[in-house]
Amino acid sequence: MGDNMKKVRIAVLVSGGGTNLQALLDAQAAGKISHGEIVLVVSNKEGAYALTRAEKAGVESATLLKKELGAEGFEQALMTLLAEKQIDLIVLAGFLAILSEKFTKAYEKRIINVHPSLIPAFCGKGYYGLKVHEAALSYGVKVTGATVHFVNEVPDGGEIILQKAVYIEEGDTPEVLQRRVMEQAEWQILPEAVEKVCKTLSE
Repeated sequence: MGDNMKKVRIAVLVSGGGTNLQALLDAQAAGKISHGEIVLVVSNKEGAYALTRAEKAGVESATLLKKELGAEGFEQALMTLLAEKQIDLIVLAGFLAILSEKFTKAYEKRIINVHPSLIPAFCGKGYYGLKVHEAALSYGVKVTGATVHFVNEVPDGGEIILQKAVYIEEGDTPEVLQRRVMEQAEWQILPEAVEKVCKTLSE
């Protein structure tokens, strides 16, 4: 790097396809994330497509399995790995494991998550993936969206960093709505929030 600014080292935690990871990698490539750099991708699912995305982008990746390590062993292994790689910021991008209070306290204000609704609506334990959009549609709300927030010991309970609204349209299915929320909200505000937090951390 030409300048002497130390970039914030980012780890992205994933469980599936990694569309949000891709949005972050694309934003980084486009220079939209200038204060941070994704240096590690960790999956808690074997063969998650997100790992292929990491590989294509030349980012180191690792898989840690809770069923092999147990809940405590999993977090211990994760913390060891994050320490080894000198990670400053953790981004949960479709990461479906709930982290313990011990873990979130160790990384206070340094873990962020994207959630596919406007918190405090349709959030908390049990609300993830399509379930969030199913709930929004069955409740009949006209506006939903996405939220990026800091992670603490309460699921979806940390301080909100950014939110973006998305309108629900006639005939929406959970799948169609999920896609629109990703495209119009998640993929836009997640990179923005990452840059915002990285900027604060690097000051």
